[in-house]
Amino acid sequence: MNRRISTENIKWDRDSWFEEIMNQYGEKLMKLSYNYTKDWCLAEDIVQDVMVTCYKEYENLDKIVSFKAWIYRITINKCKDVLKSSIIKRVIADSNLLAFIKSSELTPEMTIMKRSEEEFLSACVLELSIKYREVITLFYYEELSIEEISEILKINPNTIKTRLSRARIKLKSLMERWR
Repeated sequence: MNRRISTENIKWDRDSWFEEIMNQYGEKLMKLSYNYTKDWCLAEDIVQDVMVTCYKEYENLDKIVSFKAWIYRITINKCKDVLKSSIIKRVIADSNLLAFIKSSELTPEMTIMKRSEEEFLSACVLELSIKYREVITLFYYEELSIEEISEILKINPNTIKTRLSRARIKLKSLMERWR
């Protein structure tokens, strides 16, 4: 459903509007943020930051063409900003976590995740590079069209199609390797 949240149809005060935004988009934005950061705490921080931005932009709603695209774009940009930050790079670079993740043996956690197809698929999606993970997430999990994804990511629709195709191939390979 591509419903635009604004004050056009209903005269909502800022707080009621904001509550509706949190109800409608909160969980989706958390999942989207987690798919970028692979960290629930960071995802929560990002979504809170996005919600603060929404609250501040209440007066400018009429200028926003597609609210859904706008809020997803803000979330993606904030995720990318966090991933680029030097603190995140230092923590990841200094930890032995990467060696552990790259291990060819399945961890006990991965073995448990393997039991559920949905969790297994999610784990595989998280193994993809960000450019493939974001199109898979937006297309399959958020059920956005190629055109909507193109608008959100500011990328040519044909590039989105190519990335989706390559992501599917990589996912298939990952899933076969883990089985």
